[in-house]
Amino acid sequence: MPVSISIEPTTACNLGCPECPSGLKMFSRETGNIKQDDAKKWLHEMAPFITYINFYFQGEPFIHPGFLDLVKLASSYNIYTSTSTNGHFLHDDLARKTVESGLDRLIISIDGTTQEVYEQYRIHGTLDKVLAGAKNIIRWKKTLKKNTPHVIFQFLVVKPNQHQIDDVRVLARELGVDEVRFKTAQVYDYQNGNVLIPTLEKYSRYRKNADGTYSVKNRLDNHCWRMWSGTVVTWDGKVVPCCFDKDASHQLGDLREQTLAEVWNSKKYRHFRESLFKNRCEIDICANCSEGTKVWA
Repeated sequence: MPVSISIEPTTACNLGCPECPSGLKMFSRETGNIKQDDAKKWLHEMAPFITYINFYFQGEPFIHPGFLDLVKLASSYNIYTSTSTNGHFLHDDLARKTVESGLDRLIISIDGTTQEVYEQYRIHGTLDKVLAGAKNIIRWKKTLKKNTPHVIFQFLVVKPNQHQIDDVRVLARELGVDEVRFKTAQVYDYQNGNVLIPTLEKYSRYRKNADGTYSVKNRLDNHCWRMWSGTVVTWDGKVVPCCFDKDASHQLGDLREQTLAEVWNSKKYRHFRESLFKNRCEIDICANCSEGTKVWA
């Protein structure tokens, strides 16, 4: 059985990030919020073998009104919990409840240290709200004498913000953030270049070729450890191979009709794993994947 899983609380999002199907409202699959009864049933089944849950796939988790109840339930099973947020909803009361929920790790996306730069990717976003939310979490951790959640500033490196890499490190230190991580951006139309691709190659998933075109750095070797260690569940119970399948085009099962054990060991799932060994580069969700090679630092 898998040891880790990503569960999608909602596909709704308040922002309009240019490379995100949730932000662009361009899903071909249905959108919605996870039902509490479904989540409780799934968590009860997973508790004996799951050690890590990332309550995030697409959407902004804190939009779901019962999101922290899911975190509390998972924590009651001694499961390590994590989520990723754009940070706009972490007002004082919700920040306190987040710290009290038992959430172990909180990733806050901060893709710029000034509003002018931040909003070039985080469309409709307000940097001051994000910083205020981070401060609220850190203050409540101190007030409640809690070590968690471990707060991470995640900086998605794109060309418009690459000059602020050092600045975000300084900002994180000043605020008392636990960690800064730099993430490479997945760009859908990259072959002929894209305004978002960084010129700092170590922070890019793509390599510029001699003819001026771009290609993915990853060699896409025919293996992927994720297929044997974790899986992803959409808000409505669809099981998909990994977080790169944003539109859930490779549905391997449905937790509203099957147990996770039945899905995990099904012929359909085994066939997908086998296909990775044959020709991974022909699987559409793998073609733009960074897994299997280190492309950022």
